[in-house]
Amino acid sequence: MNVSLPKGGVMTTDTTQVASPVEPTNEKKKHHIKVPSAFTILFLVTVLAVAATWLIPAGSYAKLQYQTTTHTLQVKAPDGTKSDLPATQESLDKLGVKIGIEKFTEGAITKAISIPGTYSGLPQKGQGVEQIPVSMVSGTIEGIDIIVFILVLGGLIGVVEASGAFESGLVALTKKTKGREFALVLFVSLFMVLGGSLCGLEEEAVAFYPILAPIFIALGYDSIITVGSIFMAGSIGTTFSTVNPFSTIIASNAAGFMWTEGLVWRVASCIVGAIVIICYLYWYGKKVKADPSFSYTYEDREQFNAQWGLMGAADKVPPFNIKRKFILVLFVAAFVLMVFGVMKLKWWFPQMAASFLTIAIIIMCIEGFSKGGKSEKQLVDAFSAGSSSLVAVALIIGLARGVNHVLDHGMISDTLLFWSSNLVSGMSGPLFIIMLMVVFFLLGFVVPSSSGLAVLSMPIFAPLADTVGIPRWIIVCAYQWGQYAMLYIAPTGLVMATLQMLDMKYQHWLKFSLPMVAFTFVFGAILCAIMTIIYHV
Repeated sequence: MNVSLPKGGVMTTDTTQVASPVEPTNEKKKHHIKVPSAFTILFLVTVLAVAATWLIPAGSYAKLQYQTTTHTLQVKAPDGTKSDLPATQESLDKLGVKIGIEKFTEGAITKAISIPGTYSGLPQKGQGVEQIPVSMVSGTIEGIDIIVFILVLGGLIGVVEASGAFESGLVALTKKTKGREFALVLFVSLFMVLGGSLCGLEEEAVAFYPILAPIFIALGYDSIITVGSIFMAGSIGTTFSTVNPFSTIIASNAAGFMWTEGLVWRVASCIVGAIVIICYLYWYGKKVKADPSFSYTYEDREQFNAQWGLMGAADKVPPFNIKRKFILVLFVAAFVLMVFGVMKLKWWFPQMAASFLTIAIIIMCIEGFSKGGKSEKQLVDAFSAGSSSLVAVALIIGLARGVNHVLDHGMISDTLLFWSSNLVSGMSGPLFIIMLMVVFFLLGFVVPSSSGLAVLSMPIFAPLADTVGIPRWIIVCAYQWGQYAMLYIAPTGLVMATLQMLDMKYQHWLKFSLPMVAFTFVFGAILCAIMTIIYHV
């Protein structure tokens, strides 16, 4: 069978397609503004970030970080000078940091946090034009862990595809799921909501697209369903996190209270969020199944199907024998192992990449030593081709981090944080908490990392809860729901890498995601206002 690798996709066979949606008789004419590619958008955002470093005054809060080697608290002043304090509760009290010392000494807080009341203006640190390419390179270097993970993932996919396991398994799946296609969308969405809520399963989820995109195509869905059931569902779970250590718990620690406070409200909101995203996906999927031209990405369906679709005719697909079944079991096991490692063993991208590489080597051995299997060179070429197909995705992640690199070196992130705290400090009641959500929504663009924004902002904003007489856990809810309403669409976040992977236009994603942005913000604002009224003292 002649095997080739389409541009930007995984390996496919050069024949006719197994399954595709029924084409409508009359294609709709669609007129809309053409949005640039992900690379161009991030380049323009980087240019704007450089310009902002000249327009926004530089400044910084003093930062506090626990030193594990010396068992001291290191204070870094805005001017860069450092001093050490004893790691005691008394030292924190003198600094006005209302956090238990055990949060630092026991490892609950490892990043540097902002010290309230220490903001100081600094000489302007405008970044030059030369910083545009420098930041892109620096961001890519900083993101090398996830980039290597993505390249290894692509190699694993290439090897599995070369074995014929994807083709034969997909044909078997489409036969068994006929008439129950949405069941898979439902299962994937629930899994992602749960993963997002429990452990912040987001960046790791890029591994699921190459598995599910061909399946959703075969079931008659489009790229929106693929991204919606993985990225959006996972983001909903993370938005309404219950015990996610990378947002809820680290924010609670930085705010100085036990993460169990407000848990009932977070669980209830997560259930509502899951119901809303599943209903939205069901409505959209049903429309696409009934009329493929309804798809928001209909104009790009051919490229998407060519990139990810199973291209072999059903009667020419290799048999789904024991070897191919075992290869698919190993392939699926790699992701089960990844989720277990993240949740239980505190794995990060190096460990995940190593586990994927191990599975890839095992599959190459099975295929290489089996009768009629691929040769060593063919398998190595398949791994290389699979990795190269995801290079653009890996670079997008680096470019997105480059934007934050510019803002940090321009010393304007803390200035925006200082202005934001002043904006809401004179307010009270529901107006205060709703405006705080607006603040976190805007800060989500500047600091797209949930843990990063938590340690920077919670020591500043949490004390404001005391001044208006509400529990600090409500501030954490406002932070989660406000920031993530932005991260559904923020070019500085994960979304651009996702769209690049599936070759989806940004404007198509905006059309689908904006209703969920509105739901998250409005629903979150209503809940925050209700909680503020109930718990106000």
